Amino acid sequence: MTNSHNPRALFNTFNSVINPCTVIFRDASPALCDKFLKYFSDKIAALRASHPSHFSLVLDPVPASECLTVFQQFQPVSYSALKDIIDHLKISGSPHDILPSRFFKEALHVIGPCILSLLNASLSSGCVPSVFKHAVVQPIMKKKNLDPNGLTNYRPISKLPFISKILEKVVLKQLQAFLDANGINEKFQSGFKPRHSTETALLRVFNDLLLTVDSGYSVVLVLLDLTAAFDMVNHNILLSRLEHVVGLKGTVLSWFKSYLSERSFSVAMGQHSSASAPIYCGVPQGSVLGPALFSLYMLPLGLIFRKYNISFHCYADDIQIYSPLKSDVSASLQPLFNCLHEVKIWLSHNFLTLNENKTEIIVFGSHTPLDQLTNALGPLASHLSPTVRNLGVFLDGSFKLEKQVSTVVKNSFYQLRQISKAKSFLPLKELEKLVHAFITSRLDYCNSLYSGLQHSSLYRLQLIQNAAARLLTGTRIHEHITPILAKLHWLPVKYRINFKILLFTFQILNNLAPTYLSDLLHLYNPNRALRSSNHLLFAQPRSRMKSRGDRAFAIVAPRLWNNLPVHIRMAESIQSFRSRLKTYLFTLAFDSN
Repeated sequence: MTNSHNPRALFNTFNSVINPCTVIFRDASPALCDKFLKYFSDKIAALRASHPSHFSLVLDPVPASECLTVFQQFQPVSYSALKDIIDHLKISGSPHDILPSRFFKEALHVIGPCILSLLNASLSSGCVPSVFKHAVVQPIMKKKNLDPNGLTNYRPISKLPFISKILEKVVLKQLQAFLDANGINEKFQSGFKPRHSTETALLRVFNDLLLTVDSGYSVVLVLLDLTAAFDMVNHNILLSRLEHVVGLKGTVLSWFKSYLSERSFSVAMGQHSSASAPIYCGVPQGSVLGPALFSLYMLPLGLIFRKYNISFHCYADDIQIYSPLKSDVSASLQPLFNCLHEVKIWLSHNFLTLNENKTEIIVFGSHTPLDQLTNALGPLASHLSPTVRNLGVFLDGSFKLEKQVSTVVKNSFYQLRQISKAKSFLPLKELEKLVHAFITSRLDYCNSLYSGLQHSSLYRLQLIQNAAARLLTGTRIHEHITPILAKLHWLPVKYRINFKILLFTFQILNNLAPTYLSDLLHLYNPNRALRSSNHLLFAQPRSRMKSRGDRAFAIVAPRLWNNLPVHIRMAESIQSFRSRLKTYLFTLAFDSN
């Protein structure tokens, strides 16, 4: 298996064998492609028409005078840097590519100088070739159970020329270095950033929610969703923000103006293609630069939340805001209402549309009667729910995560049944790769949130791992599972949770984690500079409630870390730490049995 470390590729390949999908739109034709082209264009045009036709940077909380640094000239890229970029790029491109994507990797020693000359010419002139700016869109069903004949049930997947992605990666590296050096990035934006993930975002939010409830207050969490956010970015506003807020000038700004101008797309289905249509707004989806540009477009939004002292966290266009509720619920909610009102105005003037149908609200640790809470929320009460799905994890007001566990159990056993159909056709090693791709990945996703979970919930998760081990080894149901897990060298679910938390802790200690996680932990006696003198122990905060505070990352991580042997805490690299930690936890898990 060439994709043994790529769960998505494994999933797509295996799923296509077990559940072969029927061909959709057997009558694909140029006319149908044109129909999709019109639908995608009209959708964005209708959204644009719902916003004011002008824009004003006056609404931005960041005045232009605060832009103290400038980035006005790209550095030429070297051959070694080009080779490194191409080696790490995923092989994907556009149907219009003259050369296959793999050709850039296999024959770089031949075509490398020509590519290098083209890229450096673009960087120095501030001009992006027009052929780099055409996207081929392929309609993909949003969900399998939707009507395949409804155009609204499809999302556009853009494919750009592979060489354009190489150029964008070169630009992104230099832009990201400038942003990092000058602290321009939004701290609480976790989307498309190195060392950031949905799990780090949820870990910080979940920690804050637990500590707020532990301090004696309830807390309200509001989840906001934007409609076609990437497609609605206004180019004039984005360029003004890049110039006045970020500090792009000269050739760099000219390059981005060229990059955003005169873009186009067409729709392709099989061997058929539509005509070409211009793109007047949006950042290119499927591009390398698109996510970074969207994050910069959204920069001023964080200052609105800070203005009203509202905690927030973003992952791309998913926005989470949360605020404590004190005894006077109505008074506590007023800053939140004011903040949401200003956010709606800002979004509208930035041509972004809030999807109010997908707005969700949940209250944690509340002892306020439901009718009183409903009256205090007013028009937002219709969005109140006992359970919400946040970045793929179901949260409930009691922090029990019962629906999350039930969902993982249900989906995992379904996948186990699917894998069992192929067991007789696969060697043991390949079967184990499938189990890790489909089952272990589900057990491990955001499992740092499971710390302190009820034993009954952990037991249900452990049953999944047990069933996977039995399927893999052919062990009968009545045989003891512990020796099987030890033989497979699989850490039980409880220890996998601790492993994840301790891994984050090591990353924090070595500046390999987001700063918003690093802010939660503090070294014990930090005045001692030498690593050997303090043995890297963390200060242990106190909590009020075992079911709340003791589950927060800021409290559970120091407790687990300080109990580790010194030789593990003092590991020189993350590889060494992972190896030593797994050996230690393996001993704890199986020696006691």
